[in-house]
Formats: sequence, C-alpha cells, structure tokens
Amino acid sequence: MKLSVQIDSLSAVGSQIEGLQIINAKMVTEGRGTVRELYRQSSYSEILPSTVSAWSQVNLTRTQLGAVRGLHGEAMSKLVTVAYGSALGAYVDTRPNSKTIGAVVTVRLTPGIQVFVPQGVCNGFQALDDNTEYLYFFDNEWAPGMAGVALSPLDPGLNIDWPIHIDPNNREQISEKDSKAPSLNEVLDLLSSKKRKD
Repeated sequence: MKLSVQIDSLSAVGSQIEGLQIINAKMVTEGRGTVRELYRQSSYSEILPSTVSAWSQVNLTRTQLGAVRGLHGEAMSKLVTVAYGSALGAYVDTRPNSKTIGAVVTVRLTPGIQVFVPQGVCNGFQALDDNTEYLYFFDNEWAPGMAGVALSPLDPGLNIDWPIHIDPNNREQISEKDSKAPSLNEVLDLLSSKKRKD
C-alpha cells in the first residue's frame, strides 16, 4: 500500500518589525507522521540576513501552561519555534536606529511556524499548552552581562493580548526579574537620552 505524501515548502513573510520574518518550515507529512526541516543553511540563506552565517548556541525550554518568559533583546539574533505544544510569541523592536522602533508583533506559534528575531528585538512568549517546548537558535553565545534590553511583558503600553491572565505575583507564571523589567516608554526614554549624549 502506497502512503500519500504531503510536502509543505519553506516560505517566509515580513512583519511590522523591520527584519523580523515569520517562517513556515518545510514539512513532509505521510502516514507515519511529519518531518520538519528546522534549518538548512542553503535554503535559509535566502530568508535570513547575511550577518547570520551560523548558530553558536541552541536552547530548548519546557514551559507550563500560562507561564511567560521574556521579553528579552540580547546582543544576538534568534530563530525561534515551538517543538511541542503552542505559544503566543511576542516581539518588540527596541533598536535605537530602527525605522520600526516601538513596533510590537505577536505570532501564534505551533510546530512548523518559526520567527527570525533580529538582534535588539525583544523576544518573549506565553505557553498555551502544558510542557510547551520553545526552541531557540542563537548566532552568539549567551554570556552574563551581555548587552541588551529587557521589557516587562505586563507593560500595558505594549497592548499585548496575552491569552491567559498573568498574575505578576505568581512566580510559577512569571519571574520577578521579568515582571519588574522596565516599560517600553522607559526604555525608549533611556535610549533617547543616550543618543543625545553621543
């Protein structure tokens, strides 16, 4: 008996944040299941900027339903996706010289949907299933004290409609560091005053 095979090709679309790409990974599905091509350099070279030539670190987090991680914008570009479960990904442009500084984009992430997050764009997510596995590819290795920006995912100015209510005092749902991170306006004011001094 011949199995029917469905092939979904790699594709990408831009977003309201300059350089942030929403990617549908190549997937091959047949009777036994699905194979997802998470990364192939020759294919992704047409989507990602030339500054991203290799991944230096790969992390996988497992997160409980309703919990939030981020918003973090370290000095690294990221390719993120969900390996298991689903999440609402949230991305905020905090790059001082970006045409889209302050822009916010949300993406419903399921296996096969990826987001390329340029360096300086904050990345965070809320798990929409128990044991959601969120996968990060980084073009630089993380190091303590690495340059970057953090934003509070609770900042009402971001207007992110988190699907599950976030209790700022529930440490099983959000870390103290993330809940007490600055607002977007505070970060933009700080960046603006730095620019004036330079």
